[in-house]
Amino acid sequence: MTDAPAPRARRGSYAKGQQTRQRIVDEAVVVFGRSGVTAGSLREVATRVGLTPAGLMHHFASKEELFAEVLRQRDERVRDAAGDPQEHTLVEQMQKVVAYNATTRGLTSLYTLVVGEASDPGHPSHDEFAERYRRSAETAADLLRAGQAAGEVRADIDPDRAARLLSAVMDGLQQQWLLDESVDMPALFAEFVQGYLRPPA
Repeated sequence: MTDAPAPRARRGSYAKGQQTRQRIVDEAVVVFGRSGVTAGSLREVATRVGLTPAGLMHHFASKEELFAEVLRQRDERVRDAAGDPQEHTLVEQMQKVVAYNATTRGLTSLYTLVVGEASDPGHPSHDEFAERYRRSAETAADLLRAGQAAGEVRADIDPDRAARLLSAVMDGLQQQWLLDESVDMPALFAEFVQGYLRPPA
């Protein structure tokens, strides 16, 4: 009976550790989103959370490990925003993601900055991001073909090229919105979809 409190204490310690870990991730989004991952400082992230750099590294051993978790959570949130692919078409999913990105300036800024940094062939994430775009384009092209078969997407477009254009439009709108929040990303993306992807009425 005297040993009963110990598990509760361990659970409380674990929960507190998870809360601290999430606070680190949230502040990393702010710091990396403003300065990029290369220039973003772990010391600044630690200070914003109220930790020493050594205390932060108790939770994340390196900047790369911290960024990997930030990116994982970003991808998870985007997937949730897109909805179930069994219930929504590719266009519907992308429209949901555009609308979601307009509510998450920190994450959107971070992703835009990191992609820009990774365009350097010598950047450690260059190959990873190039592969992310390739995989995304392949998946989108397959879904566009399915949309063509269902009559939801114009039959006269090349799905492989259209897949690349879709991500290019999304990225370009994000950059303009980050510079000027009066840019209505969802409305502009919907206009592009209507004019480019939808079959003629």
